[in-house]
Amino acid sequence: MPLIEFNIEELSSMKSYPKRLSYSGDLKLLQRKKVSIIGSRKPSKYSRNLTQQLATQLSNAGICIVSGGAMGIDAIAHISAKAKNTISVLPCGINIKYPAINKNLLSDIETNGLLISQFDDSFKATPWSFVVRNEVVVALGDILIVAEAQLKSGSVRSIEFAKKMGKDIYVFPHQIGDSEATNELLKNSQAKAIYNIEEFVNTIATDSKIEKSDDSFIEFCKTNPTYEESLNKYPNRVFEAELSGDIKIQNGKVYII
Repeated sequence: MPLIEFNIEELSSMKSYPKRLSYSGDLKLLQRKKVSIIGSRKPSKYSRNLTQQLATQLSNAGICIVSGGAMGIDAIAHISAKAKNTISVLPCGINIKYPAINKNLLSDIETNGLLISQFDDSFKATPWSFVVRNEVVVALGDILIVAEAQLKSGSVRSIEFAKKMGKDIYVFPHQIGDSEATNELLKNSQAKAIYNIEEFVNTIATDSKIEKSDDSFIEFCKTNPTYEESLNKYPNRVFEAELSGDIKIQNGKVYII
């Protein structure tokens, strides 16, 4: 599979940037507003319904959904957003559709959306690779939504990643005894509750803090293209931006300052 040869700005928030990234699908999705959605592999009916509504409305608002392609909340988020509006980060090589039960879903995302992996082709998922995958899922999103999570679940590690990255965390309000990890976040004021999905989506869709620039040149430079690519596409803007100090050229690539 093709390697991503430029830096993904959002991944700079990770403890260490991945040594390699491969992809299959539409890289333009990386330029969209993105929301990461994670949660239990065996969610309650309540969580399933709310996740479906939320992912659908976020997608309709032009927001790309990022998740891990797993069973449960991940799959519901991907399916509800539709493949063309979703990024799936894999815990294995891209040529392996794991879990097998989601093979058709992942193939659909590969064709119409975007698959990303930091593992070699044919690498099979291991317990540690799920943790590594989860960090990328969290880093790619502008915010993290945890639909449902129990204490000591894999989602708790993702929550820790979000805290370290300074990401805003949102959860659904659950009954006492249900989704104990997200209830604990609310108790400690470490997450915000989503009480009204339509209002939440409207807020996220218009949030200037995660709004993409209208300047196509700046957005292009955020992908850290080569100097030659920049000159070919924006010959006049490159020199102007370099003189004004908006960009810098380092090792043959363009970086936003």
